[in-house]
Amino acid sequence: MTETIKNFPDLLHRTTHTFYREVPSQVAARRFIDALINLLFPIREKKCISLKEMDLKWENLQNDLQEIIRPLCPEECHCEKLVEHFFNEVPTIYSHLMEDATLYKECDPAAYCTEEVILCYPGFYAVMVYRFSHILHQLHIPVLPRVISEYAHSQTGIDIHPGATIGPNFYIDHGTGIVIGETTVIGKNAKIYQGVTRGAKFVDKELSGVRRHPTIEDNVIIYAGSTILGGDTVIGHDTVIGGNVWLTESVPPYSTVYCRPEIIIKGKHSKQHEVRK
Repeated sequence: MTETIKNFPDLLHRTTHTFYREVPSQVAARRFIDALINLLFPIREKKCISLKEMDLKWENLQNDLQEIIRPLCPEECHCEKLVEHFFNEVPTIYSHLMEDATLYKECDPAAYCTEEVILCYPGFYAVMVYRFSHILHQLHIPVLPRVISEYAHSQTGIDIHPGATIGPNFYIDHGTGIVIGETTVIGKNAKIYQGVTRGAKFVDKELSGVRRHPTIEDNVIIYAGSTILGGDTVIGHDTVIGGNVWLTESVPPYSTVYCRPEIIIKGKHSKQHEVRK
């Protein structure tokens, strides 16, 4: 056995101890968010639970969150207040999520019932997790909001930063590849499709805390593959952004934005090309 192999555990032990700062347990955080969502929507576990069981689960969730964030809080009383504030927001979020689920059913011709949306739609799951991680972000709880949001990202392929501000009735269709950056602002009744990016024009550490992502006003539809960049970019209300559009400048309300690529079709025995615009 070489000295490198023999001494590596000692090096690993000393190095890993430098990472043991006050951070939440990833396993506990994932377990908490799934337990919360399953309590709000017990159909996900195909269970019909009694009021007594709901009361017990509700109390356990509060205790679980307190245990998760206790290492992150300077004082015990502060920790309790954060937990109380978070759970005070849950009924409002639940109401908005029920509206979202109804919206999905009404917008998607492939959705036959609300239960299908709750059980099967990755966009709805990503929005659920975002709503809760956003509250934690607003409470200035470190790291935990990102742990939870990245869990949803890993499950759905939809990347929504908990710092983004997103209004009610937010509809994501398909969803794979969607990116919504930290300082993005999205109004109410927005609809977006797969592969859409709301990002920064460039990345620099000095931009931390600076608005670098676009603002999407109310009633905007953004179709698949479009990219909208920049903190000074505003998409006016009631606008439709077509597929595969690249935008780095603002668009006035009631606009329709689309690109017109040429499609060239060459027949096997034809000397001419058919051009479609």
